[in-house]
Amino acid sequence: MKVSATMITVGLSALALTGCAGIVDHRADRREAEAEAQYPPEGRIITLEDGRRVHAVTKGQGPDLILLHGASGNTRDFTFAFMDRLTDRYRVTAFDRPGLGWTDRAAPSLAGPFDKRAESPLQQAAMLQEAADAIGIADPVVLGHSYGGSVALAWGLLRPGETSALVVLAGASNPWPGGLGPYYTFTASSLGGAVVVPLITAFAPLNRAEDAVESIFAPQPVPEGYVDYVGAGLTLRRETLRANARQVNSLRPHVAEMSENYDRLPMPVEIVHGTADTIVPLAIHSEPLSRQIPEANLTRLDGVGHMPHHSAPEAVVDAIDRAASRAGLR
Repeated sequence: MKVSATMITVGLSALALTGCAGIVDHRADRREAEAEAQYPPEGRIITLEDGRRVHAVTKGQGPDLILLHGASGNTRDFTFAFMDRLTDRYRVTAFDRPGLGWTDRAAPSLAGPFDKRAESPLQQAAMLQEAADAIGIADPVVLGHSYGGSVALAWGLLRPGETSALVVLAGASNPWPGGLGPYYTFTASSLGGAVVVPLITAFAPLNRAEDAVESIFAPQPVPEGYVDYVGAGLTLRRETLRANARQVNSLRPHVAEMSENYDRLPMPVEIVHGTADTIVPLAIHSEPLSRQIPEANLTRLDGVGHMPHHSAPEAVVDAIDRAASRAGLR
């Protein structure tokens, strides 16, 4: 996985501002409140038995289809334009993953600024499965994009007999060589979580989000209105930044362990990946995955980058329909 480190210069200024914690926290509080007022939950908040909250957006009628977003994302990535392509024949539910959007962390103890621990894909899948049970979702097709691909695979591993099919969309599924760069390493650390993350929340210019999004969509353009719709301010909240950084920074050993069990996945699996994806490279992730899962079918999208559900949505919809048909749902 390769990511942008556009905020690292802002973070390093912590050394000059350690005496201004009150100012930083006040400004961060204000910016978080503004973001939450501008981008409220789109759907319902499901309260689990232990009090944890999960945000879900549900539309349509038919067999259940679940959508799981990638790193730094939320349900808005799917509700922007993609979800409505499916609601005529599926009951589609998009979840905010733990710690992101409007969903709580998988465990309250993970929310401290000095705590470097993170939810594994298996822990995330288990929490979202509780929420799915609570709203009556049964035998779903589960689609996961990017980091969400690892959570979709974890979903199938946890419930092989209750998952109709999987769709892994540009998914992070296998260990990769090298590191993730200074941004994730530093913001996932105790020092970064306590000192640098509040500075990013307080002072990072929101217009820089467009540059980051452009790099994620490349070589395709960003759809008009997408940046304003998804809400960079939600991603830049302190707890969201910490959760995302720690999840991404700790992902590799989890997918390494999970990959040893992919051959046990009994359900149909459709894999869709762009050949021009430099964020989660095809050769490192989806090509090996297609050989690890007995019932996997890989679709390569020539020249498409990391966001196929926006850049080539018809191909992704076709993969969902194939998965549902192979599962006997259509």
